[in-house]
Amino acid sequence: MSPAVETLDLTKTFVKKTLKGSIFKRMIRRVTTKPEHVTAVDHVNLQIGEGELFGLLGPNGAGKTSTIKLLCTLLVPDQGTAKVNGYDIVKEPNKVRESVGVVTGGERGLYWRLTARENLLFFARMYDMSDHVSKPKIDELLKLVELDGRADETVEKYSRGMKQRLHLIRGLIHDPAILLLDEPTLGLDPASARVIRDFVKQRLQREQKKTILLTTHYMDEADQLCDRIAIIDNGKVIGLGTPAELKKSLSQADIIQINASNVPEAAESLLKNIEGISEVALSFDDSDAGRAQLRIHTMDAESVLPEITQTLVSKGVKIHALQEIEPTLEDVFIGLTGRKLRD
Repeated sequence: MSPAVETLDLTKTFVKKTLKGSIFKRMIRRVTTKPEHVTAVDHVNLQIGEGELFGLLGPNGAGKTSTIKLLCTLLVPDQGTAKVNGYDIVKEPNKVRESVGVVTGGERGLYWRLTARENLLFFARMYDMSDHVSKPKIDELLKLVELDGRADETVEKYSRGMKQRLHLIRGLIHDPAILLLDEPTLGLDPASARVIRDFVKQRLQREQKKTILLTTHYMDEADQLCDRIAIIDNGKVIGLGTPAELKKSLSQADIIQINASNVPEAAESLLKNIEGISEVALSFDDSDAGRAQLRIHTMDAESVLPEITQTLVSKGVKIHALQEIEPTLEDVFIGLTGRKLRD
């Protein structure tokens, strides 16, 4: 059986112009531009099976959204191609568009002065669906996400979570085989994000058997939802596997987590200089008070712990908790790149 989505050396490069010269020169338009080439998607090769919920996990600017835009034909690749539902994104773009539903995070993509029902009817007509087919479908979808009671209110009155539920069913209006979900929980509060995640996993994948490509920079979201994950950074796929397989790849390393206060910013570099420590990630909860969390990768926690504590205490750090922990997808990313996912 051929994969639902397959990318073949998929590559996209953008030209970014950098302004040169002083502020005064820029004001009088005496500027020079120096083109800089940025490869957003760099020879990406992936295969996503039918009915699979596949995740693209990476920091902002890693190339996740550009990949989605290539797969739904909003962008044309510079090299390589992809097949979506068996159709080539370069040679058969119209067939690809019929096969996919695209859902983005944020608040664009809906008409706020129209009602939810009017929005869905508009998009159904864009897919050339007749009203007698689309209207029952719209009623069904609105009930599915519990918006049927407010279907005739304008979208501007909706909460952010309600708008995102409407985004989701907008992508389902033409019953696509494949869903491309680009940061679907971006900016949502925890309760609204949980509703969206449950809907994607339970209703869309398990019940409706949709093939789903999900992009996210939330580790827990990828871990909870995805059957397999590709970790992407600077346009390249640097890790691929199930969440368990990716975390198992760090099984030979020990990970120490320290919660402390009065932590200086230099703590990260100081600890990296200790022999036996491979990576250190420092995350401040309150930079003014120096409250922070340190995650330290080492091959032998027992041998390096005394020097870690001595180094921190000598700098006035107050250690509140210290424990050895199981690896997370964040630790996988740190191990692959040497920095935190959100750096």
